[in-house]
Amino acid sequence: MYDQPRPNPAYHAMTFDQMLERVRYEGAYPTLERAAAAVHHVLAALGRQLTGDERTDLAQRLPVEAALTLTAQTPDTQHLTGWKDLAARTGATPATARWDTGAVLAVVTRLAGPDLLARILHQLPGGYALLFGQAQLRQPQLQAA
Repeated sequence: MYDQPRPNPAYHAMTFDQMLERVRYEGAYPTLERAAAAVHHVLAALGRQLTGDERTDLAQRLPVEAALTLTAQTPDTQHLTGWKDLAARTGATPATARWDTGAVLAVVTRLAGPDLLARILHQLPGGYALLFGQAQLRQPQLQAA
């Protein structure tokens, strides 16, 4: 019974207001406006990193307002440093940027689902898995003979 393949669970669409409320809860923000600022900053930063099918597929799972923020960004030719880039762009402290990133990406993780999240993480440089609340697995190192 346990060895039977199970279909991926259905991911329910979320309205932008529901997303903001969820981010407000995850980040313990005092207002929805503060949660909205975090969502826009973090998704803009993510939009500068993602390309191809992963970008398109994630945009389809996000509420329209969030998807527009993600896709309005031109992907950067160099990989950015995640929340450190966010801190530099917004003038926030690194700790605040890390907090915002974690709160928003916790909700994005739920909306993306495990298969899309794995594809997204494969595209991003090392260190991003932790920002999505996932374990950062090390790649095996080949030892020289």
